[in-house]
Amino acid sequence: QVQLVESGGGSVQAGGSLRLSCAASAYTYGSYYSRYCMAWFRQAPGKEREGVAAIDTAGGTVYADSVKGRFTISKDNAKNTLYLQMNSLKPEDTAMYYCAAGRGTYCYDPVRADWYNNWGQGTQVTVSS
Repeated sequence: QVQLVESGGGSVQAGGSLRLSCAASAYTYGSYYSRYCMAWFRQAPGKEREGVAAIDTAGGTVYADSVKGRFTISKDNAKNTLYLQMNSLKPEDTAMYYCAAGRGTYCYDPVRADWYNNWGQGTQVTVSS
């Protein structure tokens, strides 16, 4: 199975920005991200996993209400890389962030974890007040 590897997490003060990346390794059949819906999820300690944003194969996007206007999901099919640009970060954005590949080209709204069957290991984002 293709491995998804996240990077770009870190610690930032409230109001700051971070850009997360998710690279698909060992995929040799063209663009992985042109075949599947891709998404970002997050999970804070003691909380359920939350779907943050998703992008389908045509570039259509879905966002959770909590991040609309602040986060932007995008992808570079040629580089097999998914991105999450996070601006105006808040302490409540603190979580482990995961990228995931869906079971098909379509992305459900809202972003639902059961649609995704390939997950990365996560990257930690910490926002201090």
